Amino acid sequence: ITEFGIGNGISIILFASIVSRFPRGIGTMITNAVSGYTKWWIVVLMLLGALAMIVLIVYVNAAERRIPVQYAKRVVGRKVYGGQATNMPIKVNMSGVLPIIFASSLLSVPGIILDLTNPAEGSFWNVFLGWFNYRGVLYAVLYFLLIIAFNYFYVGTQYNPVEMSNNIRTNSGTIPGIRPGKPTSDFIARIVSRITFIGALFLGVVAVLPIVFGMITGMNLALGGTSVIILVGVALETARQIESQMMMRHYKGFLE
Repeated sequence: ITEFGIGNGISIILFASIVSRFPRGIGTMITNAVSGYTKWWIVVLMLLGALAMIVLIVYVNAAERRIPVQYAKRVVGRKVYGGQATNMPIKVNMSGVLPIIFASSLLSVPGIILDLTNPAEGSFWNVFLGWFNYRGVLYAVLYFLLIIAFNYFYVGTQYNPVEMSNNIRTNSGTIPGIRPGKPTSDFIARIVSRITFIGALFLGVVAVLPIVFGMITGMNLALGGTSVIILVGVALETARQIESQMMMRHYKGFLE
């Protein structure tokens, strides 16, 4: 798929794996509602919540903060370059699902230790490791905080405001109202920090919401926030690549 098809093969496989769980999950919900184990209003609330979550994820994934950049005119030989106004986009969700994966992997360690050691019932280690149950309050709080921390860590390793400022100055560009050099890097750093906080808060809420819903209703959701983010991301990226392929084919046919 990666070499001859459209999109990333591994992402498509993950997408198909998540979608394949839909019929079983919906069938379980309907069976529980018919048997009286689950109230119908809870099922409707779950469907509306899933729809609202998908809309929110699509909106945030497409959201970006555009920093205006003005480039000065440069004369090279007999040609004039620059003299245009553009923008530098900074996505709200810059890290994708990586912070969620890192946080869930780290919090799965106590459960693995509990399964391997199997301490005596009521012992200190049994109680301590039991606090990290994925349906517990401590797990949800730590999960939320770790997602925010890993999001800042990932963005800090991928985006360097000083380097971005130097690239703008090298190309004879400036941000309107901001002096070149350190003021520009400080301005970009403030923007990235605020955008990172919004993106981290969004990931934390999306990841923790199914856990909170499960603690309140006692139901185990088959489709979590991470799965929805993967679904939406792969669907949008695949649709974007299909559109670009169609445009390339259209222009190629026009040129021929």
